Amino acid sequence: MSFKIPKLRTERLILRPFTPDDLDHVYKGLSNADIIKYYGISFKSKQSAKEQMKWFSDQQENETGAWWAICSKDTGKFIGAGGLNDLVKEHRKAEFGFWLLPEYWGNAFMGEAIPQILDFGFKELNLHRIEGQVESHNTNCKKALQKMDFTHEGTIRHAEVKNDRFINIEIYSRLSSD
Repeated sequence: MSFKIPKLRTERLILRPFTPDDLDHVYKGLSNADIIKYYGISFKSKQSAKEQMKWFSDQQENETGAWWAICSKDTGKFIGAGGLNDLVKEHRKAEFGFWLLPEYWGNAFMGEAIPQILDFGFKELNLHRIEGQVESHNTNCKKALQKMDFTHEGTIRHAEVKNDRFINIEIYSRLSSD
């Protein structure tokens, strides 16, 4: 049995569950060089992007996460994605992630969307800890997490291999008690 992912609203945005019609948008985002530069997943074809759509669905079905399509309230246009994954009920924690199509960067959309996702995690899913794992060179993402009162906990050196090179991952967290 899966939990229901609600539609969330902000002044300018609607965060809604993903639908099969979002495949083109997800492919556009996760094949864009500017987005995948620091993102752990990329797709070379629309067909392969179906894996991501299944992953969104599996997160909800298995109650291991909740991801939203982030859309303009005025136009309904898809602008990005954000959510919680790797949810562990026993430990009341999850990992937070997000991405935004480049044409919408610099408009403070994530500043509106992120608090809604965090509130859902803390209040509805009863999480105590939400963490973000960020590649060390991703300064924009680190700034966004700091603006949302995430605490930098440290750096895991040479944590992953990307493009045949080791990369460092920085860990940020926010607690329900913060």
